[in-house]
Amino acid sequence: MQEENQAGLPATDSGEKIPPENYVFALDIGTRSVIGIVGLPRGERLEVCAVEIAEHEKRAMIDGQIEDIEQVSRVAGLVKSRLEARVGYPLKRVCVAAAGRALRTCEVHFELDLQSPQVITPEILCRLEAGAVQQAEQEFSPPFEEDSRSVFYLVGYSVSRYLLDNYPLASLLDHRGQQLAADVIATFLPREVVDSLYSAMQKCGLEVASLTLEPIAAMNAAIPQSLRLLNLALVDIGAGTSDIAVSKDGGVVGYTMATIAGDEITEALMREYLVDFPTAEKIKMKLGQEEDVSFQDILGLDQQVSMAELKEKVAPVLRRLAEEISQQILKANGEAPSAVFLVGGGSKLPGLCACVAELLELPPARVALGGRNFSTYLTKADPSLTTPEFATPLGIAVSSALNLISDSFTILLNGARAKLFRSNSLSVLDVLLMNGWRHDQMMGRSGKSLVFELDGENKVIYGEHPTLAKIQLNGKDASLSDTVRAGDSILFEPAQNGRDAALTLGEVIDLHSPGTVFLGGEEIALGLRAMVNGQPGTPEQAIHARDRVRTRPVSTLEQLLSFAGVPDGTPFLVNGDAVPPHTPLRPGDRIEPIKWEKSETSLPEETESLPKEPQSVFAPAEPVKPQTTAMQPDLADLLAQEAMRLAQKKAPEPQVPSTVGLLPEPPHTHSTEHAAEENPAPPQEQAPQPTTPPVLVILNGRAVRLDGKTDRSPYCLIDTLNLVDVDLTTPQGSIVLRVNGHEAGYLEPLKDGDEVEIYWDGQIRNS
Repeated sequence: MQEENQAGLPATDSGEKIPPENYVFALDIGTRSVIGIVGLPRGERLEVCAVEIAEHEKRAMIDGQIEDIEQVSRVAGLVKSRLEARVGYPLKRVCVAAAGRALRTCEVHFELDLQSPQVITPEILCRLEAGAVQQAEQEFSPPFEEDSRSVFYLVGYSVSRYLLDNYPLASLLDHRGQQLAADVIATFLPREVVDSLYSAMQKCGLEVASLTLEPIAAMNAAIPQSLRLLNLALVDIGAGTSDIAVSKDGGVVGYTMATIAGDEITEALMREYLVDFPTAEKIKMKLGQEEDVSFQDILGLDQQVSMAELKEKVAPVLRRLAEEISQQILKANGEAPSAVFLVGGGSKLPGLCACVAELLELPPARVALGGRNFSTYLTKADPSLTTPEFATPLGIAVSSALNLISDSFTILLNGARAKLFRSNSLSVLDVLLMNGWRHDQMMGRSGKSLVFELDGENKVIYGEHPTLAKIQLNGKDASLSDTVRAGDSILFEPAQNGRDAALTLGEVIDLHSPGTVFLGGEEIALGLRAMVNGQPGTPEQAIHARDRVRTRPVSTLEQLLSFAGVPDGTPFLVNGDAVPPHTPLRPGDRIEPIKWEKSETSLPEETESLPKEPQSVFAPAEPVKPQTTAMQPDLADLLAQEAMRLAQKKAPEPQVPSTVGLLPEPPHTHSTEHAAEENPAPPQEQAPQPTTPPVLVILNGRAVRLDGKTDRSPYCLIDTLNLVDVDLTTPQGSIVLRVNGHEAGYLEPLKDGDEVEIYWDGQIRNS
C-alpha cells in the first residue's frame, strides 16, 4: 500500500517517499567543486527545489577532466545525499555535462560516387554524411579494429556545403545525380571523457539520464533559442578551461576551448605572494572589492595588499587569458561575433570583459556577463542563481526540464539507455554515431578483390558482399534516416564485412597430373605446370595480389624437353624409338638421349684429324659406327635409273655431290708453301680438313651423324643409301624415298633433325 506523506508525496510500505516522475537532478562536476540542482518542470519554466555545493578535498579534476574517479564519486555522493535530505525523496537518475576541454573538431570534404545517376533519397544522404563523419574522426583517431567501437563520441556535425555532380546545392534530397560531395564540420568527444563521467555516477548510485556538453548547457541557460539567429559567442570560464560555443542562424555552429582559465590567476598570486592554493583562491575571489586584502603567507607572515596592487600583479595574466579567448572565438567563428557573453566563476575577474572587447575590436558594451537571461527559465527569480557561475549547472537542469536535453527523451539502443548530446530532430544515424558506432559498421564493405596475371591476361576475383546491418525501430525494420522519438527503442546489429577474395593456384588451373615419365632417369610429372613469379607453384599455394602466373603444358616430347631446359634440336628416344617432337607422352614412358652412331662416310684418318666437339650430357663422347650393308654390283643401274626418274620431276640436270664411300672423292690440292707451314709432313700424307659441318638425321628410325665433307657440298638423300639395312638384291616393288614425311628424290638436301625413310613399298620398314 502507498500512503501520502506530509509533503503530499506517495510513500511505500517502508516509508520511503516516491519521487515525482518528472523531477530533474543536475550535477555540474567542476574542477573546484560539484554543484547539484533539483527541480521540477512547470510548463515552460523550471522550479528549483534545492541547490547544494561541495568542494573537492583534493585536486580530483585536471582542466575539467576527471582524474580521480573515487574522489569525484565521493563528493558527488555527498551532494546527492544533502539534496535527498532536503527534497525528501531518493534521487536515482542524474543529468550531467562533459567538459569541453577534450573536444575535437575537424572539417573534411567527402565524396560519394553512385553506380549510376539516381534520385537522392534520405538513405543515400545518410551514407554521404556518415562517411564524412567517419573521415573526420580518422583525422585524429588511431586505426580502427574491424569489430571495435570508435574511441570518440560524435557530439554533433553540420554540413556547410553540398555538391551534386560538382554543382553546389542547399539540399540534395530528391535531386538526381551520380557524384555527391559534402563539406562537413564534425565535433567529437573522446570516449574516456564520457566513460569516466559515467563510472563516477555509477559509483554513487546514479544512472545517467542525459548527457550534454558544458558549453551547450551554458548556452541553453545564457542564450535562449530565440536569440540564436544572431551570431553570438558564449565563453564559460571555469577553473581549468574556458569552453566556447558559437551560435548563428538559429543553432549552435561551433565549439572550442581555451586552455587557460581562472587557475592561471590563482597560480600567479601564489607565486607573487608565497601563499598556498586555497589562500590564493580567497585573494582572487576578493578582486574587485574596494578594501585592502589581508592574508598570511607560507612563512607565517601577515600581509596586507591594496586592491590596486593586486590588479596590477594579475594584469599580465588577465591579458593573456583574454588573448587566448579572443583567438579561439575567431577560430571557431571565422570573424568577430556580434556579441560575447562571459559566464562561469572566472568571468567576474575585473577588466576581463573590456579586454576581450578590445582584442575583438567590439564596442565595450558588446562583451558582457551572462546571467540576465537565467530568470527567463525560472518560476521565480532567485538572485543567488542568476550569477555567472551558475550558468552550467542551471543550464543542465533547464535543458533537461524543457526538453532541450531531456531526461524524458529516453532512447534505448540494444536495451541500454543511449548517450545523447541533443534531442532535437534525431535520426537513427545520429543516435548510432553519438554512441560510438562507425559508418563502416552501419554499411559494411565488400571484401577486397584479388587481381593477378594469368598467362599475360589480368584476372579479377571479387570479394564477398557484406552482410547488411540489422536496424529495427520499435521492433520494425528501419533505415538510418528514420526519425527517432522519445521512448523509442533501437535494435542494431552491425554489418559484417564481406570476406576478401582468396584463391589457391589449384583453384585457378587444373594441376592434376595423369602420371609421370622418366627423362634420363629423372621422374617428371605430365600435365599442366605453373610458375608463380618465376618459381614453381603447387596446387595449395595461395595467390596474392599482382602475382604473375605462367602455365605450360607438359604432354608431348617437345613440351617435356622444353620444360626440362634441353637445348633445341637435341634428339631423344621414347621407349627406344625415335618419334616426332609432337608425339604425345604416356605415363611410364622413358625418354633417353640418343647415343649417336657415326656413319662410315668418313675415313678413319680423317676422323682422327677432326677437332673434338664438346661432349653433351645427352650424347656419349665417342660416336658409335653403324653397321652397313655393301651395295651389290648389279644395283648401280637400278639406282641410276631411279635417280634419273625422280630428278627429272624436281631439278633437271642437277650436279650430284660426291659422298665418301659411294662416289669417288675429288682430288684436293695444296700449295707447297701452305703445306709446309701447316704440317712438316709431305702434302700427300696430310689429312684434308672438313669444311661442311656434320649433319644429324634420323634414318629409318635410327639416329645417324654424317660427318662433314671436305668438298663444301651439302649432304643429300643419296648419301645415305649405303647406310640402310635394306635388301636391294631382291626388289619388292618401287623404292620409297621420304624426308620428313614427304616424297623426296635422291638429290633432296638434308639438314639437322631430318627424318629419312628408305624402303620398298611392299616391305615393312626395318631399321
